[in-house]
Amino acid sequence: MLDFSSWSTVFTTLFSLVVVSLVLVGIRLVFMQTFQRRRERENRQINERLKVLIAAYKTLGGSFTGVLTVDPAHRRDQRRDAVTEEDVEMDAQASASERRRRIRDAVEAALSDVVLLGTEEQVRLAAQAANDMVAGRYVEVAPLVISLRDFIRQALDLTPAPADLIPNQGPLRVNAGGAGARRAGGAEARGGRGGAGGGGGGSAAAAGVSPLSDAP
Repeated sequence: MLDFSSWSTVFTTLFSLVVVSLVLVGIRLVFMQTFQRRRERENRQINERLKVLIAAYKTLGGSFTGVLTVDPAHRRDQRRDAVTEEDVEMDAQASASERRRRIRDAVEAALSDVVLLGTEEQVRLAAQAANDMVAGRYVEVAPLVISLRDFIRQALDLTPAPADLIPNQGPLRVNAGGAGARRAGGAEARGGRGGAGGGGGGSAAAAGVSPLSDAP
């Protein structure tokens, strides 16, 4: 009730209105700050989730050509099956085995990220791929790549990609460190040491001194 019958009641009424307005403004500010902090935290979580899933998508679907499945063979199995008849063939097979191993390791890490932050469908597909890998079966990641692509485009407010125009995608091909390159470097180093020894012997022979003879 507003009472303006006297100056004292006018001041009391105005003071009450100011106090009530300040309380309401304070409550509104507290509510807005709480809502804004929660919104910022959710945005950070969404951004981190999208960042991880985009990295997993690039790893799992970074190739359109070549072998689009993941070889589950472990390094010890690759060593056991390696052919050691000729050095050239062994180096080529070691390089290919190293490349397949690195692809498998990258795919395993990407599957782990999808299991952690993916949707229910993506977790199911990633778990199925992981189980196939553990069982020693070749893994095809195309269904998981499609699910990740659709989810990321939807989260970024992009139109759905035309699935009938995009070929199947496979794991990103990585460059192997080249066991053959390391062996070639070691052989070159050994050859260099042998050449240096031969050069020293030749110099001694040219001087008319036997390298094995004792000094007079």
